[in-house]
Amino acid sequence: MSTWQAVAVGIIPSIGVGLVFWFAMRAVIRADRNERQALAAIEEQQEADAATGPASGSPEAQAPSPTVESQS
Repeated sequence: MSTWQAVAVGIIPSIGVGLVFWFAMRAVIRADRNERQALAAIEEQQEADAATGPASGSPEAQAPSPTVESQS
């Protein structure tokens, strides 16, 4: 085996493992970014719903709010 073949045999597996690691980390980072975007959209929708309040025909709007009585 010549010197260049020995070097290639030693380097190619390391490059392959490096590429697998890079693809795995890329997938993790993209999944995290997409999850953060989805959570931000959900929170934005919840804030918009909370700002408008319950609809006038909904049971939440018609039911009296519970009161807490203190027992002293």
